[in-house]
Amino acid sequence: MSEQNRRTFIKSSIAAAAAGASVLGANDRINVAVIGLRGRGRDHMLNFSKATGCRVAAICDIDEEQIGRGKKYLEQLKSPTPEVYGDLRRVFDNKNIDAVSIATPNHWHVLATIWACQAGKDVYVEKPASHNIWEGRRAVEAARKYDRMVQCGMQARSLVHYQQAIQLVRQGGIGKVYLAKGLCYKRRKTIGRKPDGAVPPGVNYDLWTGPAAMKPFNPNRFHYNWHWFWNTGDGDIANQGVHEMDIGRWGLGKSTPATKVMSMGGKFVYDDDQETPNTQLAAFKYDDCEQVFEVRGLITGTEGNMTLEDNQHYIGVIFLGSEGYLTVDSNGFQVFMGEKKERTQYVKHAEGEAWSTLPHIENFLKAVRSRKRSDLNCDILEGHISATLCHLANASYRLERSLAFDPEKENFGPDSEANAMLTRNYRDGFVVPEKV
Repeated sequence: MSEQNRRTFIKSSIAAAAAGASVLGANDRINVAVIGLRGRGRDHMLNFSKATGCRVAAICDIDEEQIGRGKKYLEQLKSPTPEVYGDLRRVFDNKNIDAVSIATPNHWHVLATIWACQAGKDVYVEKPASHNIWEGRRAVEAARKYDRMVQCGMQARSLVHYQQAIQLVRQGGIGKVYLAKGLCYKRRKTIGRKPDGAVPPGVNYDLWTGPAAMKPFNPNRFHYNWHWFWNTGDGDIANQGVHEMDIGRWGLGKSTPATKVMSMGGKFVYDDDQETPNTQLAAFKYDDCEQVFEVRGLITGTEGNMTLEDNQHYIGVIFLGSEGYLTVDSNGFQVFMGEKKERTQYVKHAEGEAWSTLPHIENFLKAVRSRKRSDLNCDILEGHISATLCHLANASYRLERSLAFDPEKENFGPDSEANAMLTRNYRDGFVVPEKV
């Protein structure tokens, strides 16, 4: 897209955004386009199809094979035949689309969100909200400027037992909380080593690369494994871990990132192509408490009586207080009180809500209809702040030292080496704009 065309696109989109804010009535069907059709995208197709008063009107992917699979999946769900696109920009051109869900790799989250907001679409964007701190703020600014409802896909915020657990913690149920520890003990097998090769037929690799640096095609840097490379992903701390990072911050009641961070770890045991650590420990210092996060991708035990998930993972958050502690995960939450640490509560998840996306999508659609940002359980600002914690940890890990962060200015003060990690160089045609 040329600069002139981009300016024309933005001008027309501003008008569309203004017009779109009052189009939907309480009984109107919301037409949604799903962008990115693999793991999370498939979940989006399922749950937007289930949601009340909503239709998956379009699907989009850079891989023709995934488009074919997406169409078949929607047919199995008895959903109306969607329009299909290979380029997300054409989705934004479609005036009949009310909202988009973005289930692309991390490096596309912010630019896709900004373009969607400029085109007058509401947005459900997968976690993490951003690939770096600077661009995350641009997504927040776009949502505000174009008055769009932008929900970040951290669905625990809409699940009843998480809400109950956080309410108990914040109301003093375990005393004064001094630490929240997130566990991402998610077993990850080695990805091995693979040579660069030809782009698969039907794949638009240039568009897939988008804002990231162009590299030779390699299957180990493509489907899903893109998580483990800094160019496109942010490691497990911002993949699975951003959920638990967010839950911990939510329980601590912190509305800004921490001011100090230290992270260390490494990629142990395996000799493979992965760049991000499979073992990582991060600590964040607030004035009155601490937040800790740990990634373990190898065989491990558990902590804090955390329950096993899927027979191989320990994923959740432990809140430690002056009177006891609480653990919460997808199964439910447990409370242990006193010096003897006796279990006083065990609340299981609501039926069908172990880790369901549907309540979060229903919440998003509620806000699309009401036009009230306060209705969103995880507004893009919340997503940005929690993603920032992950990016802070990764910056500390990569620089191999502790960092001091200014939450108001969202930078590292005079630390030029750390400030260089706030953003990236964007490819022509896929630049995240400084002014949205």
